Amino acid sequence: MTEQEAKERVQKLTQELNEHNYKYYILSHPTISDYEFDQLLKELEALEKEYPQLVDVNSPSQRVGGGITKKFNTVPHRYPMLSLGNTYNREELEEFDARVRKGLGIAANISATAGQAQLSFEAPQVDIQSEGVEYVCELKFDGLSISLTYENGELQRAVTRGDGTQGDDVTTNVKTIRSIPLKLQEGNWPSIFEIRGEIFMHRKTFDRLNEEYAAELREKGLDEEEILEKLYKNPRNFASGTLKQQNSADVAKRPLDAFLYFLYIDDNPFENHMESLQAASHWGFKVSDHAKVCKSLDEIYKFIDYWDKERHNLSYEIDGVVIKVNDYHQQEELGFTAKIPRWAISYKFKAESVSTILEKITYQVGRTGSITPVANLKPVQLAGTTVKRASLHNANEIERLDLREGDTVYVEKGGEIIPKITGVDTSKRKNEHAHLYITHCPECGTELIRKDGEANHYCPNDNGCPPQIVGKIIHFIGRKAMDIDNLGGETVEGLYKKGLIENASDLFSLTYDKLIGLEFEMSNEADDGKLKKRSLQEKSVQNILVGIEQSKQIPFERLLFGLGIRMVGETVAKKLAKAFGDIYKLSEATVEEMMLVDEIGDKIAESVYNYFRDSRTKFIIDKLSEAKVQLSMVDDENQLPQSNILEGKSFVISGVFAKHSRDELKGLIENNGGRNVGSISKSLNYLLAGDKMGPEKLKKASDLNIPIISEEDFEKMLLRN
Repeated sequence: MTEQEAKERVQKLTQELNEHNYKYYILSHPTISDYEFDQLLKELEALEKEYPQLVDVNSPSQRVGGGITKKFNTVPHRYPMLSLGNTYNREELEEFDARVRKGLGIAANISATAGQAQLSFEAPQVDIQSEGVEYVCELKFDGLSISLTYENGELQRAVTRGDGTQGDDVTTNVKTIRSIPLKLQEGNWPSIFEIRGEIFMHRKTFDRLNEEYAAELREKGLDEEEILEKLYKNPRNFASGTLKQQNSADVAKRPLDAFLYFLYIDDNPFENHMESLQAASHWGFKVSDHAKVCKSLDEIYKFIDYWDKERHNLSYEIDGVVIKVNDYHQQEELGFTAKIPRWAISYKFKAESVSTILEKITYQVGRTGSITPVANLKPVQLAGTTVKRASLHNANEIERLDLREGDTVYVEKGGEIIPKITGVDTSKRKNEHAHLYITHCPECGTELIRKDGEANHYCPNDNGCPPQIVGKIIHFIGRKAMDIDNLGGETVEGLYKKGLIENASDLFSLTYDKLIGLEFEMSNEADDGKLKKRSLQEKSVQNILVGIEQSKQIPFERLLFGLGIRMVGETVAKKLAKAFGDIYKLSEATVEEMMLVDEIGDKIAESVYNYFRDSRTKFIIDKLSEAKVQLSMVDDENQLPQSNILEGKSFVISGVFAKHSRDELKGLIENNGGRNVGSISKSLNYLLAGDKMGPEKLKKASDLNIPIISEEDFEKMLLRN
C-alpha cells in the first residue's frame, strides 16, 4: 500500500468510525456490532503505526488514551463559568419569576384565585402566566462541569470549571469520552465556539467499578470498615476523580459520559436557548431530550414534580431542575450579578426519604476495638436501591434520635452510599423502653470502655477478641503497611479460624505444607449469607508465600505502621521510626522522650508506651526478628538529604513546581527537621509557592505577613546547612 492509498484509507476509516461512534453514543442506535467496530479501529491503529505522519490529534484511535500528564495547565475561561442560584421551594421560584419580569419590564397575569404559593410538592392552586417570558426547564445533572472549545469543527480544548475564571486543561482525558465528538457532523456550525456541559458516570458503571475496587482492596488486606471508607461515595465524585487522572489510559478504562447544554458564540445566530440546543444536537453533540419550554410557573411545577419521581428511573444521577429564560435578548438584558446569571436558577430536589421499620440494633467490632452500632431495617426501596442497614455511628447518635427497636424510622440516602436515619415517627411507637447500649463486647464478652471525651465505646481485649485479631492482621498485610500480595482478608480470616495464625508475626511461620489444600468457609453476602467453601491450591499457595517473603524488604516505618498501634498512623510511624532508628530503642523510650518528637503528643506517646509494655508485644517482635523483617531504618543511597536546619519551622506547599514534585518537597522539609501543615494560620512560618497557586491562599498569607518563598528560595535555605 502506498502512502497515498494509506492516507485515503485512514480518511475513510476515520469517517466510518466517527459515524458509528455517533450512532452508538449519541443516537443510541448502533448499526454494526462491537466486534466489527473494533476491527475497523484496529485497522486504523495499524495504519497510523505504519504511517505516523497520518495520525490526526482527533483520530478515533486517540480515544483509548495513553498520554501521561504530570500536571494540568491552568487556562483562563473566555466566558466566566458562573454558578447558579439555588432554591428548594416554590415561593423562591415565584420570587425569581417576579425578578425576571421586573427586570424586563413585563407584568404578570395572575388569575383571580391567586394566593400564597405552596411550599409542598402538591400541584399549586395558582397559575401565574408570565406574559412575554418563556423558560426552558432542563435536568440538573449531578456531574462535573466542562467547557469545550471547537475550531473549524474540531475539539481544541476542554477545561474544568475551576474557580469560574480559570480551570484545568483536561483535553487529553476528555478525548477518551466517546459521547464528546472530536469532529463535528456536517452542518452550519460557527468556525469557533464554546459549548458547556456536564461530565458524569452512569450508575451501573459506578457500581461495577466500585465493586471491582472493593475486591482489589480486599486482596490488599483491608477490612470491610476500611474498604467502605475508601470506596467512592457517589458517581459524581468518581467522575471528578477520574477526569483528574494523570494517565488518560486510566480515564479510558472508566467510562464517562456527557450531556452538553449551553452554547457560547460571539455572533450568536440563534434567537433562543432551545433553538441552540436543537442545533447542537444536529452537529453531533449529546443533548438531553428531556428539556422543555414552559410558559408558566404551573408548567414548571409540573416538570419538577414529574422528574422528582421519575429521576430514579434514569441511568444517571440528577439533583434538580435548571430553569433558564429562553430568549437570548432577554438574557442579555437581565445580565449577571457578580456571581450568578439573573436569567437562570436551579431548583434542587430534597434528598429522598422513606419510612421503614427498625427491626434490630446490632453491633460490629472494628480492628481497633471500636464498637459501631448498626440499624437493621425492614428492606425498603430508596433512590433506586434496596436498603437493609444503616450505620448509627455511636451511642450518642442513638440517644439523640431516641431510637428503639420496632420504631418506624425515616431513612435518607441523598446520593451517598451509606443510608442514614434522620428521624423517628413517634406516633407509631409501640416500644416504651429506651434502647440500652451494650455493656460487653458482642464477640468476646469483655466489658466495654468509653474514655472521657470520646464518642465511641471500645473493647479493650485487643489480643483476645477475634474481629480485632483478624482486623490487625489484615491491616498488617495492607498496601500501605507490609503490602503482602495475594493474601486477602477472607484468607486471613480462614487461617485464623483454622488456628494457623494468632497475630501478624505468625504469617512468617506459614509453610507450603500448612497451606496446600487448606479448606475453609466464607460467608457469601451476594448469596443470602450462605457459606461457601474455598481451598488453597498450588498457585495460590506459591503466590502467598512469595508475597510474605517479599514483604521482608518493606521499610521499618511501614512495618511500624502495620503493627496497628492505636493512634499511630502513617505520618506518626515515619516520625517515630526516624527519631529512634529501630524498634528496640523505640520500645525502651519513655513517654517524655517520645513527646520530644515533633507532633507526638501525650496521648500518642502513652499509647505507644503501653503497647511496648505488653508482654505479648515482645513475643511478636522476637518472631518478627527471627523472620528477618526490617526492624530498623536502612541507609539508602537515594534517600533525601537530612539535617536539622528547618527544625521548628512549618511550611504550607501550594502550586506547581518546576524541579520537584510536591511529595519531594514535603520529604525534604521533613528530612531537614521541618513540618508540613495543611492550612495557613498566623503561626505558619513559610508559604512555599509555585506556579498556579490559589489566589485565596496567597491573599491570606499576605494579610498575615507570612513569608512567601519560591522553590529557589527553599533550595537556598537547605544549602545553608
